[in-house]
Amino acid sequence: MLAAILTVGGVATAFAAQDEKNGKAYLTKAELPDMSNFLPPPPAFESSRFVADQTQYLWGKLQRQNEERAAMAIRDAEYGMGTIIQEYCPILGLMITKEDTPALYTVVQNVGASCDSISDRAKQKYMRWRPFMYYNEPTLVPEQEEAHRTNGSYPSGHTVLGWTMALLFSDINPAKADTLLARGYEYGQSRVIAGYHWQSDVDAGRLAASVLYAKLQGCERFREELAAARKEFAEKTSGPTSVRQVRSSEGADERAYTLSGTPATSETRGIIIQNNRKVIRRQ
Repeated sequence: MLAAILTVGGVATAFAAQDEKNGKAYLTKAELPDMSNFLPPPPAFESSRFVADQTQYLWGKLQRQNEERAAMAIRDAEYGMGTIIQEYCPILGLMITKEDTPALYTVVQNVGASCDSISDRAKQKYMRWRPFMYYNEPTLVPEQEEAHRTNGSYPSGHTVLGWTMALLFSDINPAKADTLLARGYEYGQSRVIAGYHWQSDVDAGRLAASVLYAKLQGCERFREELAAARKEFAEKTSGPTSVRQVRSSEGADERAYTLSGTPATSETRGIIIQNNRKVIRRQ
């Protein structure tokens, strides 16, 4: 077996803050489905469904004891394309940059911009309290708490972004769909672990993302840019081994992941992603 069968290059942040704002959304807010018209209301505080949310909140607090999973939740809390690129590209198999992969960069940036509005009207309608407000307890990312106090919890906007991107990358590289979707799922669960969202917020965010991605299929510009991104990905990863080294950097990332996208520990065996390579850990 090969000791290293895939190189995807350094996981430096590829999107500057000013670039994120330049994304051209495929749909206007008026063209997006109004989630407040068909999304069920969040669980009432006295309901059995809310008991399930409370149970998941306690689960999330337990996950914080796992240093690697907690670190992932903290990274995922930084909303934007930089985090998406850093966390998803090692699984995708190609580092996306404006210079090296312009077609991929364009579709990822524009899909990201399309995620920003679909949950707004539902958030404003329900203005649900976040878990850290309900319990008056600290989160994993205390510096973001004040800004989130006036922003409704339901549905989760982070989850909309994370799940939509998992769907997009799965379209670009179907061979990695299972692993990309697993990472997209964990992106949403990071919001429960961090203490910023109830589980039902995250579940509603995945629904919103799926509705958004289905709506994008009817946009001609999206279809054209997705086709160009798929073509570019195929060209960049073509070769005898169907992989291509895109970029390397000193001080490679030391984080390790399983193929499902969750953090690997020192006890994990089998194929993992470490230092941006697929490697095999033997017994």
